[in-house]
Amino acid sequence: MGHSHSPHSDEPPSPAALAARRRANLLLTWILVPLGLLAVIGMVLLWPSGDRTGITVSDPYATADGVTFETGKVQRVSEENCPSSQALVNAGGTAQQCLVAYTVPNSGGSTIQVEVPPEVAKGGAIEAGDTIRYLNLEAIMAQGGGAPPYVFVDFVRSIPMAALTVLYAGVVIAVARWRGLRALVGLAGAYAVLAGFILPGLVEGKPPLLLGLIGSSVIMFGVLYFAHGFTARTSTALLGTLFGLSITACLAAWATDAAHLVGVDDENAYTLINSSDNISVSGIILCGLIISGLGVLNDVTITQSSAVWEMYELAPGASAKRLFSGAMRVGRDHIASTVYTIAFAYAGAALPVLILVSLYDRPFLDSITSGELAEEVIRTLVGSVGLVVAIPVTTAIAVLVVKAVGIKGIPHGTDATHDDGGTLPAHATPDAGGTPSSPADDAPPTRRSLRNRS
Repeated sequence: MGHSHSPHSDEPPSPAALAARRRANLLLTWILVPLGLLAVIGMVLLWPSGDRTGITVSDPYATADGVTFETGKVQRVSEENCPSSQALVNAGGTAQQCLVAYTVPNSGGSTIQVEVPPEVAKGGAIEAGDTIRYLNLEAIMAQGGGAPPYVFVDFVRSIPMAALTVLYAGVVIAVARWRGLRALVGLAGAYAVLAGFILPGLVEGKPPLLLGLIGSSVIMFGVLYFAHGFTARTSTALLGTLFGLSITACLAAWATDAAHLVGVDDENAYTLINSSDNISVSGIILCGLIISGLGVLNDVTITQSSAVWEMYELAPGASAKRLFSGAMRVGRDHIASTVYTIAFAYAGAALPVLILVSLYDRPFLDSITSGELAEEVIRTLVGSVGLVVAIPVTTAIAVLVVKAVGIKGIPHGTDATHDDGGTLPAHATPDAGGTPSSPADDAPPTRRSLRNRS
């Protein structure tokens, strides 16, 4: 979910402005309610059954009889003979060297020796004080007469992740207060739709384009209204978001097929392909392309909608052309910053792949269009196109709505400025309450003033 830069005046809106907002809400309701009903009906029709018959996925954490996963705290680490080499030593061989973590089991008992794999030991990631998860092979090795080895599996990250979660929630609520809390609850609802509808639907072979479009629409309806309230600004932003989402979905469907994104370079894709005949990796990629740009798309549409409404309530007599051009100046700045945001976000996520590809002795064009990077590049391009298109569309919708509902006392289409951009005298344009206002109050706000009100 994206962050909002909604500009709001410190002064409460006038009764005329409030009436205009109510009329705008009524107008937008007639448009958005049918779209919301279509999304709900589509979700009901595509709701997954939950039947996983025929799906076979080997669980990497499944164990044989007598083998268990346990946790413990590392006391010290040492480079020495591997405990599992004891049988080889007894037979007259030479013991292998490995990193051994002396660990006290959380379940109680004496200190044990946990063997650490070379790839973990090489990075120096494990040290005294760490809590680790290890494989207990004592029962199997005891039957074979060998030494009881314990093998490192993973780190236990519960405490640092919980601490970061609490810190994140605390900062959001402290700064954004009630709206921040609602945004966090909305985010939880979005993940519920993702986990309960989209993911199981992909597993069962439901149409990925419809899953992504319907699921994303339901998420946006819930997140936007829950976080920002049932306002005309939010409804306008939602309409622009749904348009941008539709463009993104159509473009993603074309790009997935035209660029042959089949996920053959991903080990996880092979696992999914072999697990069921219903799972389509290209369909999963298509759905991912649609979902990936939701947060930034929400961000820019909310900003554009709020910019138009703020400008109009400051200068109700401004023409539609002037409102649109003023808000688009804000939008162009936002386009530049959010395009970088998308590109860098994906680059950061794919950093190991980028480093690996850069080490290959291949031409740049071959590398950037290879299976390892093509998906990330197309994800960036598709998301950016949907984002850029949504900004002028949302701005135009907001302008049409504010001019349609109007603020009583201001003639529609009357501009408070001369053609050369200068303001009329103070007596020429009344404010929303019908009283004379100063030229500074009549003029549409500049980008600096909008930012100061953010």
